[in-house]
Amino acid sequence: MDRYKYEKARKRVDEKKAFYQNLGAYLMVIPFLFLLNIFTGTGHFWFIYPALGWGMGLLGHYFKAFGYPGMKGEEPEWEQREMDKELRRLNAGRRPEAEEDYLELRDYERQPQKGRKWQDDDLV
Repeated sequence: MDRYKYEKARKRVDEKKAFYQNLGAYLMVIPFLFLLNIFTGTGHFWFIYPALGWGMGLLGHYFKAFGYPGMKGEEPEWEQREMDKELRRLNAGRRPEAEEDYLELRDYERQPQKGRKWQDDDLV
């Protein structure tokens, strides 16, 4: 196995592991703070501040570990893989679209409009 790929995979696994540890701590601490807030009866829900702050940090940690949803462009081979995938999808049992299948707007405007119940002057 290529050493570079192994190190890259190890780094990604470590980042995901650290995210899950952070998530686990968040899911234990924030309910504790909520209960502490409820039982102390201060009348102000202060637990929301650490929950929001830590939550934003957790969201950033998620993006670092898993990437942004739908954004895989950081990998150099990604574009070629996506092109290959799209070409396979398009060529899977489909005939290539003929040029006459596409209707230009100017061609559409020249076609007679059947069943139109309005005049062009009626439109705003």
